[in-house]
Amino acid sequence: MDVLRYVAFATDPAGGNPAGVVLDATGVDDATMLATAAEVGYSETAFVVPSDDGPAVRYFSPLAEVPFCGHATIATAVAHADRHGAGTLNLRTGVGVVPVTTAVAEDGTTVATLVSVPPRTAPLAGPDLAELLSALRWSADDLDPALPPRAAYAGAWHPVIAAAERGRLADLDYDVPALTALMARHGWTTIDLVWRESPTLFHARNPFPPGGVVEDPATGAAAAAFGGYLRELELVAAPATLTVRQGEDMGRPSTITVTVPDGRDTGIAVTGAAVPI
Repeated sequence: MDVLRYVAFATDPAGGNPAGVVLDATGVDDATMLATAAEVGYSETAFVVPSDDGPAVRYFSPLAEVPFCGHATIATAVAHADRHGAGTLNLRTGVGVVPVTTAVAEDGTTVATLVSVPPRTAPLAGPDLAELLSALRWSADDLDPALPPRAAYAGAWHPVIAAAERGRLADLDYDVPALTALMARHGWTTIDLVWRESPTLFHARNPFPPGGVVEDPATGAAAAAFGGYLRELELVAAPATLTVRQGEDMGRPSTITVTVPDGRDTGIAVTGAAVPI
């Protein structure tokens, strides 16, 4: 296999979220995909199998397969565009078809936009929320009451937990075994910790212990789920374009653009640049 390495949601290889990309994984079995992802060591590696029905893609963290990954989707689309030209790919993922469109920006950087499957949210039961806050070492007083806790989905499940102060977001020191066990029980992919700087600008951090990494520097799937959460709870007036900044606290600044269209059943668009490492 030819394993490519790209950074997504940044134009500088020192920022963004690194992803492995295999543009042709024909005939590769699950064990080899998992072993390759572990060897690459990034939070996810995408494996594409071309077919007449459209390319199928699977995502593996160093520890397990995940249903959907936004940053690896952006990286895959840009890697494909770098070799075959910009356009649209209809990627067949484990959660449904995800269209991704690439274009070349004025500075020569290739930018990709994915459209998620229809998002939805679910309540966080009181005991689950209490256990989550305990694992994060947060208290109820740390929360922003204007952005209530929910589990949000746009291909993968992410609890949305909003901090009232930027300082709370900056201080990430969670109980790894406790959070890992809780996330495994509920099938949560990352925890989407957010802080709202303005109506359209948010900062995020995403603990990702199930993937074998402490924190994800840019989480496209969580950004899509967050866009759906904001629309469903009427916390933004759709259509809206939002910016999510992530990775700054870990020295890998990332910029994710989230476009929230009208309509509860429409997917959320997530846009970002990607560059080879």
